[in-house]
Amino acid sequence: MRKRDVMLCAALTLVALPAAGQSPEKPESSSQSPRPAASQGKPVPPPAPRLKGAEATQPADPEAAGKTVEEIIARVNNEVITLSEYEKARQTAEEDAKQECQGRCTPEQLQTDIEDRRKNTLRELIDQSLLVQRGKDMGLNVEAEVIKQLDQIRIQNKLESMEALEKAVSSEPGMNWEDFKNSIRNRILTQKVISSEVGSHITIGDDEVKKYYEAHKSEFVRPEEVALREIEVSTQGKSPDELAALKKKAETALKRVQDGEDFGEIAKRYSDSSTKEQGGFLGVYKRGELAKELEDKVFNMKRNELTEVLETKQGYLILQVLEHYGEGQQPVDKVRNEIMDKLYTARLEPAMRDYLKTLREQSYVIIKPGYQDVAGPGSSEIQEVSAMPEASKQKKGHKKFLPFGKKSGASSGKSGGDTGS
Repeated sequence: MRKRDVMLCAALTLVALPAAGQSPEKPESSSQSPRPAASQGKPVPPPAPRLKGAEATQPADPEAAGKTVEEIIARVNNEVITLSEYEKARQTAEEDAKQECQGRCTPEQLQTDIEDRRKNTLRELIDQSLLVQRGKDMGLNVEAEVIKQLDQIRIQNKLESMEALEKAVSSEPGMNWEDFKNSIRNRILTQKVISSEVGSHITIGDDEVKKYYEAHKSEFVRPEEVALREIEVSTQGKSPDELAALKKKAETALKRVQDGEDFGEIAKRYSDSSTKEQGGFLGVYKRGELAKELEDKVFNMKRNELTEVLETKQGYLILQVLEHYGEGQQPVDKVRNEIMDKLYTARLEPAMRDYLKTLREQSYVIIKPGYQDVAGPGSSEIQEVSAMPEASKQKKGHKKFLPFGKKSGASSGKSGGDTGS
């Protein structure tokens, strides 16, 4: 069951990992730094980036002496990953492991999880940088989504203005406002790239759903439950004069769904809740897990039925019973979407490995000695390369991007097996 955490610290944890080399001072515009150009069929190394100083231990400008010089440990095309970003990501990985392991694993299991996460840190930073750069190459503009998400965080934390949110974010140790916004931006970009370039190619057939159901019937013996979606129009921080317009907004959203429009799409457009990005999906609930007045209402509703506009302390709420599961063995039609999600997730991981492998092969990645990533059992290392890697000399400077590797008959000679991404 997915529950919402509306605390600012949770939002900070979610987006505290800036994408590799994404300096907040960089403007977000269509005039992105180009990929390495072609020169006689060989990739040209990208120009040395400037990030809080230079790689040299002595600044060329005498006036720059005494300024902080960031150690660059990896370069991904025209972007860099610094030592401070790497160390921050490793610390975040440890904190995430501790939070997820609370009361569910032994100290030994926790330590193993921490070590696994930390040894994959550099790989994940590189992958994130590649995905963000790909999103920019695709011309994706997510500024509207960034603003909406910032405003949602503000509302969830009952802050009266964006300035108050900025102050709250900046008061967190090791966090600043530009990093916070940039992390949200990069996370949204990454999600859009994965959805467009990988997820859209994954299809699940009805025969596969039935086969999984027959092989895992015991998973679908359950108590009575309801799966809910929501549209929430927030009234937090609003004046009494604004309430009528907000209620009208909720009523308009309800009317559009009643008239046949998709609930998920209306939730994305009208809802102020963080669930809007998932089409309003709120979770699956047993009896006793909801407020009594809501429980009495939704457990007497059928699939796809809607509540009226409900007034709550947070705002105006519309609920839809996405599915009502009776007690006992659930029929396949009731768990079809759940099975499709399981199969989709199982396919997404290897598809992402193939995608990132292709993306990496078409990019310029250099890693400083001593920072190679072993990536755990079953995966190859991220290989350190020279300034003009021999393995890259046969590549063309500008290839057409192929989401799932080269077409059959390409001159690569590589199989679609395990990836070094």
